[in-house]
Amino acid sequence: MGSTLLVTGAAGFIGSNLVEIALQQGRRVIAYDALTYAGHLENLESVASHPDFKFVHADIRDQKRFSEVLVGEGVDQIAHLAAESHVDRSITGPAEFIDTNVNGTFALLSAAKDYFESLDSARKARFRFLHVSTDEVFGSLGETGYFSESTPYAPNSPYSASKAASDHLARAWFHTYGLPVVITNCSNNYGPRQFPEKLIPLMIQNGLAGRKLPVYGKGENVRDWIHVRDHARGLLLALDQGRIGESYCFGGRSERRNVDVVHAIVSVLDRIRPLPGGQNRTNLIEFVTDRLGHDFRYAIDDAKAERELGFQREFSSFEAGLEDTLAWYLANSRWLAKVSDSIE
Repeated sequence: MGSTLLVTGAAGFIGSNLVEIALQQGRRVIAYDALTYAGHLENLESVASHPDFKFVHADIRDQKRFSEVLVGEGVDQIAHLAAESHVDRSITGPAEFIDTNVNGTFALLSAAKDYFESLDSARKARFRFLHVSTDEVFGSLGETGYFSESTPYAPNSPYSASKAASDHLARAWFHTYGLPVVITNCSNNYGPRQFPEKLIPLMIQNGLAGRKLPVYGKGENVRDWIHVRDHARGLLLALDQGRIGESYCFGGRSERRNVDVVHAIVSVLDRIRPLPGGQNRTNLIEFVTDRLGHDFRYAIDDAKAERELGFQREFSSFEAGLEDTLAWYLANSRWLAKVSDSIE
C-alpha cells in the first residue's frame, strides 16, 4: 500500500503482532514504544531488520516528541495501542493508568490534530487515527446478551474507566475537530508474546514449571477469547475501511469460563509436556480470593465488523488457537524467561 503506519505500544503483545502483519501487507511501519515492563524489543526481533521497519523509543505522554516523529516520518496512519492494561495493577495503583491511558491519549490526539491540520488535502484524505480499546469499558454482562457498538459505557475497574475516558476523548476529537478517528473494542486476546501476568501465559508458565495454577474465586467468570492475529487483521481492516467517527467490535465467539480455560491448558500440557512421574496438573489448580469488582461475563457481537469490513477469523475455534499458542510458548522458552524477569 505504500503508506506509513505508526503503532504505539508496538513492543507489546498486540502491538508486535500488528506490526508483523502490517509489514507483511506492504506497509512502512514506525514502532513507537516506551519499553515499560510489558514492552520488550524481543517482541520485535522478527522484523528488526526489515527495510520498512523503524523503532522509536519514546513515551506517548511526550507530545513534542510524538509531533516530531509524525512530521519527520511523514506518517499516514496511527494505530494507538499503548496502554496500561492489567486490571490487578489498576486496582493497587490507579494513578499510572490515568496518566498513561488518559493523559497519554490526550497528548497523542493533540499532536495528531495539529499534524492533520498541516497536511494537504490529498494526505488529509488518507490520514487515520485508530484508537484501540477493550470490551471492558461496557461493564459486565449477565448470563445472556452481548456487547456491541451501541452498548452504553459502564466501566467497573480503574483500568476500564481509564480506557473509557480515552475512548471518549478520541470520539470528541472527531466530532469537535474533525480528526479522522476510528475506535475499536475487543474481547480478551490470546496468542504468541502475551506478557505472562495475564491468565493464559501465566497458566502456561506455571504449568510448565509445575507450580500452582491460581484461579480467581471459583473460576466461573466468563470471557470471550480472540486470537491476537485475528484481532490484528481486524484492526488493519478498521484502519483502511472503517468509517471515520465509527466504532467496531472484534470478538472470537469463543466464550469460556476461566476455570475451563485453565483445564484446557492443563490437558494439552499434560499430553505434550508431561510432568515427571506423570503428575496430573489438574491437582495444581488453586482457587484464590476473587478480584475486587470482578466482572462476571464479557461477550462480543462483531456482526458490524463482519458486515462492513469483511472481518473473518482464521482461528475458527478456541481449541485450535490454544494449540497454536501453546506451541509458540513451548518453542520460545528463552523469550518467556527473559520477559518474566521484568515482572514487578
